[in-house]
Amino acid sequence: MSQQSKNVVEKEVIKTALFSSKAPLEWAIGHNGTLYTAQIPIDSEGQLVEGGIEAQTRKTLDNLMHTLECAGVSSQAVLQVLIYVTDREYLPTVNRVYSEYFEAPYPNRAAMVVAGLAREGMLVELVVYAALPQ
Repeated sequence: MSQQSKNVVEKEVIKTALFSSKAPLEWAIGHNGTLYTAQIPIDSEGQLVEGGIEAQTRKTLDNLMHTLECAGVSSQAVLQVLIYVTDREYLPTVNRVYSEYFEAPYPNRAAMVVAGLAREGMLVELVVYAALPQ
């Protein structure tokens, strides 16, 4: 057995109905009892949702809830959320919408204000870690 084959990590692709990206990524990966996912505000056609920060936050969280459901868990399984926004002024709106999707005990969370996100016009992105049943 080569050194390279000993270091192979088995990861499970969580299949979703989200837009099939042309980028080299999976929307969700499971490994060792943890779900790893990043969510953005795109619709089923891969188009960025218009309507500002509230519409984008809601779509991003809807995409997250869909992904969690595909993984067989609910929002209560979410352990940590990293929130990226392109303007500090967006945070109160993100918090308000976020509180519609989560309840106590809340996930651990951090919020970062960044100069920009990968897709032009994107105002919010979430990186999420959740517990998976073992």
